[in-house]
Amino acid sequence: MAFRDLREFLKLLDERGELRHVTAEVDPELEITEITDRVVKAGGPALLFENVKGSQFPLATNIFGSAARMSLALGVEEWGELEHRLEELLDLAMGPPPKGILGKLGALGDIIKVGRIGPKEVSSGACQEVVETENPSLAELPIQKCWPDDGGKYITLPLVFTHDPASGRRNVGMYRLQVFDDRTLGMHWQLHKGGSEHFRQSRQEDQRLEVAIAVGTDPVLTYAASAPLPPDVDEMVFAGFLRGKSVEMVRAKTVDVMVPAHSEFVIEGYVDPAEARTEGPFGDHTGVYSLADEYPVLHVTAITRREDPIYLSTIVGRPPMEDAYLGKATERLFLPLIRLMIPELVDIHLPVDAVFHNFALVSIKKRYPGQARKVMHAVWGLGQMMFTKFVIAVDEDVDVQNLREVLWRVGNNVDPSRDVEIVTGPTDTLEHASAEPHYGGKMGMDATTKLPEEGHHRDWPPDVVMSAEIREQVDRRWSELGLD
Repeated sequence: MAFRDLREFLKLLDERGELRHVTAEVDPELEITEITDRVVKAGGPALLFENVKGSQFPLATNIFGSAARMSLALGVEEWGELEHRLEELLDLAMGPPPKGILGKLGALGDIIKVGRIGPKEVSSGACQEVVETENPSLAELPIQKCWPDDGGKYITLPLVFTHDPASGRRNVGMYRLQVFDDRTLGMHWQLHKGGSEHFRQSRQEDQRLEVAIAVGTDPVLTYAASAPLPPDVDEMVFAGFLRGKSVEMVRAKTVDVMVPAHSEFVIEGYVDPAEARTEGPFGDHTGVYSLADEYPVLHVTAITRREDPIYLSTIVGRPPMEDAYLGKATERLFLPLIRLMIPELVDIHLPVDAVFHNFALVSIKKRYPGQARKVMHAVWGLGQMMFTKFVIAVDEDVDVQNLREVLWRVGNNVDPSRDVEIVTGPTDTLEHASAEPHYGGKMGMDATTKLPEEGHHRDWPPDVVMSAEIREQVDRRWSELGLD
């Protein structure tokens, strides 16, 4: 189902017992983080804090913090449905021409359906029920300071809208925003992100970059802003594809930027290319503080909102946290696209405890010597997968979602003197272990069965497995044995 806005999703969570209302007063400085962290790690519900100290607005968090809620957010019953959605779109784009009149009519219906997922401009929206342009102030929002050594308060779940100064192409990214004061924010545009590229272009042209920030959108839009899409894919089109329905957009009041019409809050402003300020530290999803550095500054020109808005936030820190389920959705949804680039890929697992981009466990259909190494380099060549520090390749019959099974294969199948590939390349901005920022080492590990051409000339031993006949015999006798 397509949710019209955040509150529709919260209503459904409430009906299903997945939302807890907290009526006691809570402090947005550290206390909400500690409460949320305990609930997330216990596998608990979404939280709606109705009495936030210093603000009239309620705050929701942990709305994606379980497999069930993440599935509800994206309108599926189980993760596997996400793969099928993208597979259908890829089949439509790349499959053979339809045969016969019925086939052509069916394809026409699919094309029309896809064509209807682009964003739709509307003349007004709930996000502009209240408009403040004379004296907009961030002080009214229940923005949190999450961890003790954070540089200040942070907006943690924003949709940041910018446009390419040359082409006008839209980018929607999720970049943390530090509150410097009531009218300015620190824009954490990491080097490799789309918003950062727009900023670089505006700096080259010595012109201000207009920005709009939506806080509290329907869950699909929020997810789409976090997804690692190719540069030419509009996040709002992607959201329309996931929703099966266009995203309604309205023009902002003080900047020439379209924003989701049903957002809870919208912060409008501009970034001056000549201005930077120290942003950070910030307790990040890596589980350590990302260090302070110089980043652009956003000047707020307007804040618009609904009459009764709900502020949406998330907490990041040492995993597992709420973002684990956003990451798992991305892993499942983008698997067909990765297979398109790496045809021998069977499955991929980005472990939550390894902060997603640090490890990639891949199973492959190995057919020739060196294929595991070919796959490692292909992974490092796929967009944000370039940040992956460790790629472990196993055979197709290994369940990469089962860490115990993967470690068993690594321990049995790897000769470190032969099966390890060390390379250097780009690293994530948050990577602190590399000697230099944005550049460091990566490791690939070939845990597949070795071929003679790969230097292994001994017999490869078979796995220890009981015969099928005996397994079936014991299955039949199990209740008789009294071991249920």
